[in-house]
Amino acid sequence: MNQGSSLARVQQAGTLLLLAGGAAWFAWQWPSSPGAAVAGLLLCWFGYSLVLAFEFLVLRLVDGDDSSVRATWSEIARAWLAETWLNAVIFAWRQPFRWNAVPDHVPARTAAPRRGVVLIHGFACNRGVWTPWLRELQRRGIPFVAVNLEPAFGPIENYGSIIEDAVQRVTQATGIAPVLLCHSMGGIAARAWMRARSGERRVHHVITIGSPHRGTWFGRYSHAANGRQMAWQCEWLRELGAALPANGGALFTCWYSNCDNMVFPVETATLPGADNRLVRGPAHVELAFHPRVMAESLAIIER
Repeated sequence: MNQGSSLARVQQAGTLLLLAGGAAWFAWQWPSSPGAAVAGLLLCWFGYSLVLAFEFLVLRLVDGDDSSVRATWSEIARAWLAETWLNAVIFAWRQPFRWNAVPDHVPARTAAPRRGVVLIHGFACNRGVWTPWLRELQRRGIPFVAVNLEPAFGPIENYGSIIEDAVQRVTQATGIAPVLLCHSMGGIAARAWMRARSGERRVHHVITIGSPHRGTWFGRYSHAANGRQMAWQCEWLRELGAALPANGGALFTCWYSNCDNMVFPVETATLPGADNRLVRGPAHVELAFHPRVMAESLAIIER
C-alpha cells in the first residue's frame, strides 16, 4: 500500500491558489484592459518559465568550455521550452492530483518471478513524477514500488527506512534483488541507504538519472536540509563518496545531460567506475522521460 504524500497537499493548494489568482486578475482587468488581463494571466500561470530561463542561463555560464559537452544556445532554448511544459504537467497535475494514479505492483511470488524495481524520486517531488514509468512497468508485468520520501525537505539519510521498506517488499515478492531507479536526489538517497544498510549486496543494479553525485551549483543556496546536502563538492557528499565500496561504481548506470538546468557542472552527475551515459539536449526533469533513457534502462531491468 502506498504511503501518503504531504507534498501533494501543498502542491494542490499552490496550484488551486494560482488558478484562482489568475482567474481573478483576468476577470478584474478584462473590462478595462484586455491586454493587461491576458498578460497578467500568462505571467501568473507561466511565470515559473522565467525562473527556468535563469537556471539555464546560469548552467551555460557555469559549465566549462569543453565543446564536446557544453550545451549550445539552440539546445538550451529547446530544453527550456520542453521543461516549461513538463514542469507544468508534473508539478501542477501529476504530483498534486495524480500521485497515486498507478499503485504499487507487488504480486505474489510465482514459479518464474520477474525482477522488481524500486523507484526513488528527487527533490520537491513524490511518486507521481514516475507515472509514465509506472504505466510502462505495469504493462510489462514488472513488479515495482515507488516511494514517497517524507518529510519532503528533511535530511537525506532519514529516508533510509522508507527505501529499506520498499526494497524488502520487492525482494520478498520476487525472491530476487531489485533494481533501484532513481531521479535526481533519489540517487543520493539510494547511496545513503546503501552506506547505512549494506545495500550494495542487496540490489542488482542502480540506475540514476540526473543525480548530483558530487553536488550541484545551486545546492549552496538551498535553505532545505536535503538541498544543502547536495551543494557542489560539499563535505557530506565527499564522505558519501568515500564510503563507495571498491569497484562500487560498477553497480551504477548514471544518466546525465549537458542541458540539465538543476545538476551542473555536467560531470557532477557521474560516478567513478560507473557506466556513465551522456544524453545531449534534455533538461533535468525531461531527462527522466527521454526515449533512450527509458528504453535502455528498461533493458537493464529486464536483462
